[in-house]
Amino acid sequence: MTHVAVIGGGPAGLAAAEVMAEAGLSVTVFEAKPTVARKFLMAGKSGLNLTKAEDVAAMLPHYTEAAPWLTPALRAWDADAITAWGEGLGQEMFAGSTGRVFPTAMKASPLLRAWLQRLEGLGVTIRPRHRWTGWDGSSPRITGPDGETLTIETDATILACGGASWARLGSDGAWADWIGINTAPFAASNAALSVHWSPHMHKHMGQPIKGVGWRAGPYRSRGEAIASWRGLEGGGIYSVSRGVREGAELFLDLLPDLSVDDAARRLARPRGKASFSNHLRKVLKLSPLKIALAQEWGRPWPDDTLRTARRLKKLRVAHTGLRPMDEAISTAGGVPGAALDDTLMLRSTPGVFCAGEMLDWEAPTGGYLLTACLATGRWAGQGAVRYLTP
Repeated sequence: MTHVAVIGGGPAGLAAAEVMAEAGLSVTVFEAKPTVARKFLMAGKSGLNLTKAEDVAAMLPHYTEAAPWLTPALRAWDADAITAWGEGLGQEMFAGSTGRVFPTAMKASPLLRAWLQRLEGLGVTIRPRHRWTGWDGSSPRITGPDGETLTIETDATILACGGASWARLGSDGAWADWIGINTAPFAASNAALSVHWSPHMHKHMGQPIKGVGWRAGPYRSRGEAIASWRGLEGGGIYSVSRGVREGAELFLDLLPDLSVDDAARRLARPRGKASFSNHLRKVLKLSPLKIALAQEWGRPWPDDTLRTARRLKKLRVAHTGLRPMDEAISTAGGVPGAALDDTLMLRSTPGVFCAGEMLDWEAPTGGYLLTACLATGRWAGQGAVRYLTP
């Protein structure tokens, strides 16, 4: 029987294994960790956001430069297909008010258990504690659980090795040293920021920052963030972290629904004996956390209301850069699109396909990450089926 090796047991690798096994191929998944899909399970702890209820045309801009070469995979396995797939695994799905699609159980583990049962029924073999360490000619070299070296004879290989964040869950990017092509350097994507807070901010740690706008270079967000002891984290920050990574300053708009002129008119109301903080609370309806952020990054305040309003609308966030890459939700960098043909096969190595986060693309949280991982996994698997079918 035609045999295919899948390197990596994350969502991309499992998706590739599923579509190839359905086509009648013999599939073995080699996973370095003791269990598969560890990052997938971690993502599910806060509610497994599988996809976004959008058509592909609306999704594509979120993949920026990689959109042209990701398009075939995303069109073949879009949000509707992913939702139907999840329901086919016995998991009821729903779309939230923002279009994000979740299992009703809000966990990854029930879906993963059902998925692994399906793969087992299709004859897929999963070998944990087997780490890919390079090539013997065109065959993958695997280090087994006891340190033994195995050379795997395959008719095709799917590489789904992950990016370079959350190394303890299996994505350490080490494969870039032996894949045999020039890869794009890894960089943090959807990353938190480090902030050294003043003591007056300590009582606000752990609180959500809502109803604000963030901007870094061309990237903008109206999402929430959390003021944490480490700094700023959450979807609102992740969406603009690329701009910070590329050197742009980060600005916070505390009044995204007011114009500068409207804010200035409100600030011009008589203040009497009220403190500046109380004046902000009364005339602009700012919460204690927003007032604290204004004081953290806005002082010393200008003398006139117009410049004060401008500052509240464009607070320069003082931070010390992105948190370490290993803490990032995802990474940019990896196998460039130019190194792949339209089936995600390496141009330099026939029969070797790449999928998932090891490809050089990035997208914001909100369903776009798992969508592309699942879609490219299936697309690479389908590419392998076509490659092996006379």
